[in-house]
Amino acid sequence: MLKDADAGFVDHLRGLLPERAIRAVEPRYLDEPRGRWAGQAAAVVAPGSVDEVAAVLRACNDARVAVVPYGGGTGLVGGQVAQGGPVPVLLSLERMTAIRAVRPEENVIEVEAGAILQDVHAAAEAEGRLYPLSIASKGSARIGGLLATNAGGVNVLRYGNARDLCLGLEVVLADGRVWNGLSRLRKDNTGYDLRNLMIGSEGTLGVITAASLKLAPQPAGEGTALMVVESPEAALRLLALARDRMGEGISAFELMSGVGLEFLAEALPDIRRPFDAPPAWFVLIDVGLAAGLDPAEALEALFAEAFERDLVSDGVIAQSQAQRHEMWEVREQIPEANRRIGSVSSHDISLPMGRVAEFIERGGPALARLGDFRINCFGHLGDGNLHYNVFPPEGRSKDEFHNLRDDIKACVHDLVHEMAGSVSAEHGVGRLKVADLEKYGDPVKLEVMRGIKQMLDPHGILNPGAVLRAGG
Repeated sequence: MLKDADAGFVDHLRGLLPERAIRAVEPRYLDEPRGRWAGQAAAVVAPGSVDEVAAVLRACNDARVAVVPYGGGTGLVGGQVAQGGPVPVLLSLERMTAIRAVRPEENVIEVEAGAILQDVHAAAEAEGRLYPLSIASKGSARIGGLLATNAGGVNVLRYGNARDLCLGLEVVLADGRVWNGLSRLRKDNTGYDLRNLMIGSEGTLGVITAASLKLAPQPAGEGTALMVVESPEAALRLLALARDRMGEGISAFELMSGVGLEFLAEALPDIRRPFDAPPAWFVLIDVGLAAGLDPAEALEALFAEAFERDLVSDGVIAQSQAQRHEMWEVREQIPEANRRIGSVSSHDISLPMGRVAEFIERGGPALARLGDFRINCFGHLGDGNLHYNVFPPEGRSKDEFHNLRDDIKACVHDLVHEMAGSVSAEHGVGRLKVADLEKYGDPVKLEVMRGIKQMLDPHGILNPGAVLRAGG
């Protein structure tokens, strides 16, 4: 049975840590980006080393006090906020930001879990290397949280998820023991893969304190294009053609709808829009090619061939870095426009690539049976990940449709499950999707997960209520 972290326990932590490690519980630690929950915490503890993290977890485990790990606070499924239950300690990695080593000859960077993604990008770039993981919140998201949620982002098509970009981890377990798995090896078949167990566990099995990450060479030439397609099915055929012509040179392939451009015009009018009239569907293609290959020429050749095959009808190819930035700005600001307009229900889903177009075709009519909604569907088409967000009709507020949120989510998720997809693609389960995991998850998998949780965290102190129901 977990207990509240009372004043006496917080004083006990003060005796274990430097004064600067105990922080005030500011509102920013208890909020989450979508405003759906308000968290609680008796104290914010910000250790400065793995030994201090171990001391905190040891004390909390002994006292049966819950610990909520906190990275950059950018998670969208409530994994970083504890709204109810015994009052926890919030464990922030914000003081553990060191870049421990950059090894360009090995294409490896070793960083502490509190390092901000943008700073990792800069450290890699300074050595002529690339850390490929990239998301819109790169200026605030921290490596520990990105690994704990197995974050995706725009470059998954070429480089993979956070899991695929990690070689080793340093992790503190619930009882304060430290697993020193900070390996740089790319081949290691010595038993169970604890690294992949911890990645994606959302702070429920251990606290990641450092990681060895894979780097990649900087592409010699980069290019970006926007191309108008008739349908998601045409976009998939265009992706296949692009990969046939440029292979692994395709870094990103993003599907967007005209609704996204309409939302940008409504909520962020200063963003330059690439087409006079919003097309029904268009894609952003980003390429990184080896020396001797011209990205703009490759994209022009792709457009010409795709036009002959009736896959594209219009397009624009960036002729400068400034134009590349403008194109990416369109894609990266769509989530912010969504936030300002206010969705009734948002969904981070994935499907087999061959069924993405079918899902989009069936999803609209299924939701229309519930009401008159606008759908902004966009995402990483190259890995089947869609952000399928449902909005009220123009001029109406999302609050008017609050009573339909559960029905909308069930409609979308039921269809995803029917089509062998996942109701959580890159944002994680957190607290938002615990019931969904129970509803759609394989029962044997869930049983094994609960057994692993019980073995590694028998008192349930680590992020209770996230991923698995607390006490369940």
